[in-house]
Amino acid sequence: MKVIKKINEMQLFSSRLKKRGKTIGLVPTMGALHEGHLSLMRRARKENDVVVSSIFVNPIQFGPHEDYKKYPRDFKKDERLAKGAGVHAIFYPDVKEVYPEGHSTFVEVEGMSNILCGLSRPGHFKGVTTVVAKLFNIVQPDIAYFGQKDAQQTFIIKKMVMDLNMGLKIKVMPIVREKDGLAMSSRNVYLSQGERQDAAVLFSSLQMAADMIKSGEIISARIISSIRDMIGKKKTTRIDYVSLIDPTSLKEVKRISKGVMIALAVWVGKTRLIDNIIV
Repeated sequence: MKVIKKINEMQLFSSRLKKRGKTIGLVPTMGALHEGHLSLMRRARKENDVVVSSIFVNPIQFGPHEDYKKYPRDFKKDERLAKGAGVHAIFYPDVKEVYPEGHSTFVEVEGMSNILCGLSRPGHFKGVTTVVAKLFNIVQPDIAYFGQKDAQQTFIIKKMVMDLNMGLKIKVMPIVREKDGLAMSSRNVYLSQGERQDAAVLFSSLQMAADMIKSGEIISARIISSIRDMIGKKKTTRIDYVSLIDPTSLKEVKRISKGVMIALAVWVGKTRLIDNIIV
């Protein structure tokens, strides 16, 4: 497995593969790899000739008081895990390589970026789409793989790819969960033992809401109220948002008449976690 740190070397690597007719699958990550990331890598390995994974903690998607500096980093462990999942090359640039002095171009998907997580994390998705657009230009993948946990992010990236005629396929893979249902996340390591126990309520509340819908409840406000009540009983939780949205447009749904996504963001202690389920 190759580790590539320079953009021109990554572009040359991809260009040579393309000339040989090889397909490239890309799994963008910020490192701190877990089974969710590895499932994407294994899927990419099945569907492509070559798998590239990027490991880059992207500073421009973090707000001024967020966890950029303390975000978990362990490249040696990530390297070992990625190799075991079938990755052929890791693109591992430093910040100055991606954003050289004078960098002033950004990509933003309007509308979708300013709702849900975008409300409490202004500028976050602008940072995400900018770095993902750069990765797509550098690696030139045929397919890029993302996890359903970051549902809003996947909608925004799909929209960017369509609007900018990028010519690659975006595949969104199912959420990988711990035994108690907590969605796997690199930020889970921040949780204390008590917080970790409380965090399981996120998925439990989503399951409860799904059961309500399957039993005939169609008023979103009642479902949201039940979720808020359930999560609110835990000592360490503080709700950012709970929303029922159309899973094809992200628009808020007040009365359920077809498939719906229940999405939430919750602070557990000082850690902000997100989750969702489609019913």
